[in-house]
Amino acid sequence: MQGNRQYREQPLTALLIAPDRALAQQLATALHETRAFQVLADLKTYPPRNTLEIRLRQLRPDVILIDVASRFEEAAELIRIAALWRPPTPIVALHRNNDSAVVIAALRSGASEFLYAPFDPVSQRDAATRIRRLRQSDGDTPAELGKVVVFSAAKPGAGSSTLATHTAHAIRKQTGQRVLLMDFDLLGGAIGFYLKLQASYSVVDALAQVDRLDAGLWAALTQSSAGVDVLPAPETPYGDPIEQPRLNDLLEYSRRLYDWVIIDTPTIFHRTSLLSVSESDQTFLVSTTDLASLHLARRAISVLQQLGFSRDRYQIVINRMDRRNSLAGADLNRIFNCPVPACIPNDYFTLHRVISLGDPMMPDCDLGRAIANLATHVSGAGDPQRVGMASTETRITAARTLEERA
Repeated sequence: MQGNRQYREQPLTALLIAPDRALAQQLATALHETRAFQVLADLKTYPPRNTLEIRLRQLRPDVILIDVASRFEEAAELIRIAALWRPPTPIVALHRNNDSAVVIAALRSGASEFLYAPFDPVSQRDAATRIRRLRQSDGDTPAELGKVVVFSAAKPGAGSSTLATHTAHAIRKQTGQRVLLMDFDLLGGAIGFYLKLQASYSVVDALAQVDRLDAGLWAALTQSSAGVDVLPAPETPYGDPIEQPRLNDLLEYSRRLYDWVIIDTPTIFHRTSLLSVSESDQTFLVSTTDLASLHLARRAISVLQQLGFSRDRYQIVINRMDRRNSLAGADLNRIFNCPVPACIPNDYFTLHRVISLGDPMMPDCDLGRAIANLATHVSGAGDPQRVGMASTETRITAARTLEERA
């Protein structure tokens, strides 16, 4: 019979939100037969908005399955939030029975499909087929988008801005590819100062105008520094939070223009930093060797793990390593239980010179060579594989460790 035939399409990956555990179990039993949807994460309560946003960016599911039977108003609010997500994620409302009033209310809230227990196999497959068509109709995307790389400090003053700046220039020099450098430290970003830019606009202006970005406006917003396009932080500290949809849109636009989007963020525990990490292909957490910085770096790794980021998404960079320091690479790997691909030497005088001139770091000294090596590691020079891209299997494994966070 048709209901017993193996489903030929690859399952759509899904985020399941189901306080009704009996309903969730019925769905799991039905999915075991149809394989129409593959659940990456199962939330047992209706999550706060911030948690939902983080889960969507971390998991990037094809669809959201949400129980509307437990508390419809809470479910409907989540549907309305998710329906505005960009890129759009189709939503399937789940219920115990075929209640026509609930069906209409769920669809009006923004759901794309409605399924009810016992989750007939044919209905599941029909819904999955319609969702695939809906996703295809959203328009074609480029086959290859640029990569987003985030630099964030474990502790203020660890030097993430310096490393982001000079790594971006080194990638440009080594690969000849298009590179964008953005400063998301809106309260105290220093990249504009480091590069001696006289910028009329900042990343805040780009976020404000993200709905109308085009080639002409983009050229006016960005500054050029030795072949790297730069969106600096505002001259005047900006305290308002970045809206996640605007951040997402800005990065999606940037990915289409550049091979590499290098982002400097505030310390890793800041909301802007975590949102940026959620969007990134690779994150470099910068620490120095002082005990407080090492302690905060370990705490940051714990936070990233709790948020479900797999270990291939982030690495540690040790900055200002003194030659007399006894810590070796193996020691650092044990301390963090995380890759430490680079230890950047402490060279105050060279750094002072390049900042005074506003020039990129040249690989003619130990510090310059270390940054060039880090850029090679980031860009994967000679490696055809994209660095830090998480497969569906990796995301599934990461999802198992996700805990509810506000």
